[in-house]
Amino acid sequence: MLRVSISESVVPSLKGEIVYFYACDMAYELRRPELNVLLGKPLVPHQIGPSKRSPRQQLLYVPRIARLDPVMIPLGEGLAECQRTVKVLPIGAVSITLRFPFEVAGLEELVGLHHSMLAKGVLHDQAKELAEKLRVELAPISVRPVAKLQEGEDYTVFCVETPKVREGDAPFKGETWLQEHRRTIAALVTLEPESARLSQQESMESTSQHLSYYDSDLLVADWDAALVVDRAADFEETLYVLEVANFQLEELIAYDRLLDGALERSYADLLKPAKFFRKKGLLPHLREVRIDLARFSDELSNITKFFGDWHLARIYETVARRFHLADWNRTLDDKLKTLDDLYEMLKQEQNHRLMVVLEGSIVAMFLLDIVMLFAGLSK
Repeated sequence: MLRVSISESVVPSLKGEIVYFYACDMAYELRRPELNVLLGKPLVPHQIGPSKRSPRQQLLYVPRIARLDPVMIPLGEGLAECQRTVKVLPIGAVSITLRFPFEVAGLEELVGLHHSMLAKGVLHDQAKELAEKLRVELAPISVRPVAKLQEGEDYTVFCVETPKVREGDAPFKGETWLQEHRRTIAALVTLEPESARLSQQESMESTSQHLSYYDSDLLVADWDAALVVDRAADFEETLYVLEVANFQLEELIAYDRLLDGALERSYADLLKPAKFFRKKGLLPHLREVRIDLARFSDELSNITKFFGDWHLARIYETVARRFHLADWNRTLDDKLKTLDDLYEMLKQEQNHRLMVVLEGSIVAMFLLDIVMLFAGLSK
């Protein structure tokens, strides 16, 4: 366990894990049957047991996960053992998780640790290196794999075990603790090295998306990072929801790039000098993109089913607001509508041209009949 600059006379008051998610899009989809082994490790279903009130029938998507060998990474003033896992999704994306324990005297030291971690870029480099290995490993079963990996979406989660209180003290309450340490928590989730420099307005805004289920737990979600305070045994389900939202954002961005490319090709083709069959190849391309987006929407909705667990649904809605997932979906819908309009316009133009050809053929046949008739009379 990593201990960070704590004097011997001070008893650490906060311990938990730092969890780093890195999601990247690698292909259009993965062929079935799926792999059973990834990077030499078995791929098994990732089961998450609910710890809060939930219905009997669970509707959560179960991804497949490979637990890789841990590695030692430089962090703080020493080395930390980093646990690595990879989740593979049928929509051609992977989600890498790097996690390591910490033990600090207070939130300020955790802020300093986070800043040191970002300055060195150790976790980001480790995730990118692993992502490239995964791209090569998954290439044989990838449909339309990317030639080069784009920058993925990363997200950091600070999992703090519910602090223990001394005998005789009031029990820990997450919302009260947030009010008392709001500025420091804001610095933690906004990646600011100095909490004192944050304004009151920024502190309030950065920590506005928070919720609790019990008095003893707390979730604060921002764009780049989140803070989770709970029992160690209850971290996993919250982490899974945050991870799903992160790779959903990555996939929305990837398909936004795909739509941009399709629209640019369509506009460029429409601006070319008119030729009778010049748009013959464009219609199948637009039709293929429309099918791709319909399939993508269906797959993504299956993966993000949280309405089977009320508390997880609340967590997802909270982080989805921070990630502006609804805005991304609206943007994709608008671009898809534009693509549909172009498709219908080109289809109508194609039908119009076909009708012109048919009408011209009929006129030509009529004229040919007349010519043949006069030729016969002249004999």
